[in-house]
Amino acid sequence: MDEKFVRDRITELKMRADISEYQLSLELGHSKSYIQSISSGKSSPSLSAFFEICNYFNISPLEFFDGDMKNPDQIHRIVGKLNLLTEEDLDFFEQVLDRFTR
Repeated sequence: MDEKFVRDRITELKMRADISEYQLSLELGHSKSYIQSISSGKSSPSLSAFFEICNYFNISPLEFFDGDMKNPDQIHRIVGKLNLLTEEDLDFFEQVLDRFTR
């Protein structure tokens, strides 16, 4: 993994959240051009800023680096709802998922 992946992933998450670079920068408590400088490759986020970005998008660092996970926020919502199901309902849901993923 390289710096380009980090830049691209931040851009992807930002676009999915329908938020501008300017708005994300300000909401993270940085100057208005902070995210733009990361997206353009002029700078890289510090470790603490990286954690702030993950927290903002409600994803773990592992999920950030999982390029196959396209909708982490939606997956979190679904998992939260799954936690409310009974074991019997979970078994049924798993069967349905198995059918869809064949």
